[in-house]
Amino acid sequence: MYIPSFNKFENQQAAVAFMQRYSFATIVTVKDGLPVATHLPFLVEEKDGVVTLKSHFARANPQAADSIDTRVLVIFTEPHAYISPKHYEKVESVPTWNYLAVHAYGTLKLLEGEERKAALLKATIQNFEAEYLKQWESLPDQYKQNMMKGITAFEIVVDDLQAKAKLSQNRSEIERKNIIAELDHSENTAESETAEYMKSLKA
Repeated sequence: MYIPSFNKFENQQAAVAFMQRYSFATIVTVKDGLPVATHLPFLVEEKDGVVTLKSHFARANPQAADSIDTRVLVIFTEPHAYISPKHYEKVESVPTWNYLAVHAYGTLKLLEGEERKAALLKATIQNFEAEYLKQWESLPDQYKQNMMKGITAFEIVVDDLQAKAKLSQNRSEIERKNIIAELDHSENTAESETAEYMKSLKA
């Protein structure tokens, strides 16, 4: 991903926090020269500086079998906003777009065995809807086993993390304040969240 120096995330912890907040991501692989993508919820963990991603495909998804032991790209992106040149001090200005994105690369490895699949599903439930865990655990074992047979669980140890925050860092303080003022009051969640990230940047 093209990342000018002034658009880089502050550090890996900030990138991981972004990935955890916007964890419904896109996993991209290549087969026979053709990019293939699936949209999945991910568990994002960092331990001792190592970032790990975990999720699962539907077993029927051809990308599941094709991805095993291959290098993959997972794209995390969410808040973004159109930026009008009306916010700029010079007439010689053009529109642009503010956004944040993280690209995570690594090799996809299977999480094999019922115990590892069950642990992944439990962790996924706890992350996205902890209240559902009691209901899940009360379901018949045969039902849960059949559900697990229908998925391909995997993990990716990230070996290349590219994080970009294009948030008008190259504009003047007045221009940035103009942009934040408009986005901050927008009813569009993506725009107001973009303003939130702009305000969080160090002066």
